[in-house]
Order: sequence, then C-alpha cells, then structure tokens
Amino acid sequence: MQIKTVGVLGCGLMGSGIAQVCAAVGYKTIVREVDDVTLNKGLGRVTKGKVTPEARDKTVGNLSGTTTFEAMNDCDVVVEAIIENLDEKRGVYAALEKVVSDHTILLSNTSSLCVTELAAATKRPDRFGGLHFFNPVPIMKLVEVVRALTTSDETYQTVFTFAQSLGKEPITAPDRPGFIVNRLLVPYLLDAVRCYEICLGTLEDLDKGMKLGCGYPMGPFTLLDFVGLDTTYYIANIMFEEFREPVYAPPPLLKRMVVAGRLGRKSGQGFYKY
Repeated sequence: MQIKTVGVLGCGLMGSGIAQVCAAVGYKTIVREVDDVTLNKGLGRVTKGKVTPEARDKTVGNLSGTTTFEAMNDCDVVVEAIIENLDEKRGVYAALEKVVSDHTILLSNTSSLCVTELAAATKRPDRFGGLHFFNPVPIMKLVEVVRALTTSDETYQTVFTFAQSLGKEPITAPDRPGFIVNRLLVPYLLDAVRCYEICLGTLEDLDKGMKLGCGYPMGPFTLLDFVGLDTTYYIANIMFEEFREPVYAPPPLLKRMVVAGRLGRKSGQGFYKY
C-alpha cells in the first residue's frame, strides 16, 4: 500500500510531534483538534524546532490543521494521539470512520491501552494497530509497532515500513500493557520512588548514581518529572491491574504527589521544582 496522506488526531505534545515528523519527510499531513485555540497552540510547536529555514518551510508546506473529521477523508493512514481514555478514543474512531475510505489504516499512539480492544471498537480491526512514539517525537528514534490479534500481515508490514520512512527505528512489540519499553521502564521508576521512600539516598544522589553509574542520560526522578508523575501513575495502575504483580504497584508517595498536583515539569513541581 502506498501512503501519500497522513492524518493525526490530536495536536497536543505527542500529536504535534507526530504531525511534524510526517510532514518533514514529505507526507501531506492533516492534524485535527477539537478547537482552533488548541490546534494553533499545537501547530505553533512545529515551527519552534531547531531546524533550517528550508526544512521548516518544507514541513509547514506539507502540514495543515482542521477541527473537522471531513477534512481527513483522503488520508491513507490516521494516527490517533488523543487522551488515554477508551471511551474518548471509541468516539473519535466512530466519527472518523464515517468519512475515511475502506483502505485507510487506523493507528493508535496509546502507551498503555489494549490495542486489540481499541481495534474491536472499529469497523476495520484488520487495518488497525499500535504505533507508539516517544517524547519528544522529532528527536527520539524509537517507535513501537504493536500488532493487535486482528491486525493483518499486510497492515503490519505497511505500518512497519511507514515507521521506517519517518526516519525511525521500529521494533515489534506485543499487545500487552507497557509493550516493551514501559514494561521495563515503569518497574525501574517505581522502585526508584520506593528507594527514596526508605531514605536510600537523596533525590540528587539517586539520580546521579544512575546517570554516572549506569550511563543513563537522566536519573529516574528527572525522568519521572519529564514524563509526568500522573502519566507514570496511570500506566502503572493499568499494568498492575493486568499482571497483579507487586513490581507494578504504584508506591504510596507517587499517589500522594499526583493527588497533590505535583505532576512534574508540566505543573512546575514534581520531585524537583521548575
């Protein structure tokens, strides 16, 4: 299948990044948001990247925004990057399927929900899959290609090749909570919080220990603040619900920080102040 036009549902942090990389490599890209204010804010992120004027002009020239679903009727692939809520996603899929063609492939950027369950909410479960990007999308090279139980071989191959065309390094991940990266990362982050709870070390020493001792680009608490404590808490709860293993259980401190609104960089305070 030849892909010419790409749609992106959601122009938040992830959606705008996905739209940017698609437009940057030459795909006609249409990104949809619920209102003009949110749309323009998201599109504004695209023009702020550190790229040459020529590259920026190419990206902007291939990119357009909309607040309707009808504008996406010619899309060959649509990547959904809205809130991690099953009912919200189902509603968006239903509206989208009224206007796109039968051949259109629908992908979700979900980081935690069951891709097979999402596929079952559509009329094209064989042409549905997961395409999990990482933040910040223009910089991070990895993308997880997730096959639902219903994803056809043709769809999988098309999506894998599409990911490569974006300049990404795709890996095939199973349709299980956390896929590959978060399945390994989340227990590490949760255990770091537990270590801090029992006074194993200061935040600075724990972060420095993992940076300088293991060569990680950032320590666990800096990373938690970057990802968002609420996001980590949400994913951890889904993983614990699925596996019922203590390693995935969010520690009490993480819950209390989320309840207190200390979500990390986006709220101005997490484990560190910003």
